[in-house]
Amino acid sequence: MVSGAQRLPLALLAALLLLGGSSGCSPPDPVRIGYVGGISGRVADLGITGRDGVQLAVERINQAGGVSGHPVEIISRDDHQDPAAARRVVEELIELGVSAIVGPMTSAMGVAVAPIVNEHKVLMVSPTVTTEELSGLDDYFFRVSSTTGYFSTRNAKYQLSQKKLRRMAAIYDLGNRSFSVNWLQNFRRTFVAGGGEMVTEVSFVSGGDEKYIELARRALTSGPDGVLIIANSVDSALLCQQIRKLDSMVPITLADWGATERLLELGGRAVEGVTVIQTFDRASNNPRYKEFRQAYLLRFNREPGFAGVYAFESTNVILKALERMEQGKDLKQVLLDIPEFEGLQSSFRFDRFGDVTRPHASISIVENGQFVVKD
Repeated sequence: MVSGAQRLPLALLAALLLLGGSSGCSPPDPVRIGYVGGISGRVADLGITGRDGVQLAVERINQAGGVSGHPVEIISRDDHQDPAAARRVVEELIELGVSAIVGPMTSAMGVAVAPIVNEHKVLMVSPTVTTEELSGLDDYFFRVSSTTGYFSTRNAKYQLSQKKLRRMAAIYDLGNRSFSVNWLQNFRRTFVAGGGEMVTEVSFVSGGDEKYIELARRALTSGPDGVLIIANSVDSALLCQQIRKLDSMVPITLADWGATERLLELGGRAVEGVTVIQTFDRASNNPRYKEFRQAYLLRFNREPGFAGVYAFESTNVILKALERMEQGKDLKQVLLDIPEFEGLQSSFRFDRFGDVTRPHASISIVENGQFVVKD
């Protein structure tokens, strides 16, 4: 099989030879980009929003003439938030000749498919995979979001210093183990080092047989002064509702995974006052973000959220590298040679392992059905 590193240069070389004298010839072959994400089930909000961010980026470059005269084509696949399905669809995308892949959208799927793209030397850029299991590796897996350690440490420090919490309970989803366990480990380490105590840690598997009211009751049994939820937006909203039935006042904080617009839709009054940690500001005044948000709303009739923003940026990272591609070069190295990328809210750069650290992680609180940055 031809690897991703070898496939694209031939296509671009052909495009360069044909440009300017091909008006009577067949249209140039498309450059194919794959997208993989969970676009069904409980994580569908993340996957669908991400897919639409990719689509908007591709539509824009095609309106501008494509990559070296080649139109860009998206091939989208649903990983069903299942490792076996994720591996199968990534293999399929590679067989179909994609030059690079955007996705996946959760850490468990990232861990499952990274060995495949490494084997075939096909660049993969994830919008939202944050597990530290994939950090510091010289491989073909890149990401545009900071790691779980960055988010969880910041959150733990906030709960200690600003909320004055000392006894935390945690509810976490083992269905995305590489994310949730890594997030909890980093939070626990920082929280305990700062004088706090994790009094209860309750695990579950999303979509399993556990009743949310029982999970909430187990988390509250030891009388915590705060509850941490590490789960997707649907489960986070439902857990908040059950916790509020048992304790209307206990502070609740969420991992970044759950902080999508779906949380607000499903959670209603139960998520009012909940805090979340993100490197994304929905009220940003950056002109690039404001223009993108309006275009996204017009195109899809809903907010992009962090998944849409990071998927749009991930796609543009790939497109920029494709535009600079030359025969005999590896797309991964071309990307690493670009010193900085202009994001929608801030610029960012990859280290030699394809990891990034966003400039600021902020704490938001849900107020009147909206995420409002507080710190």
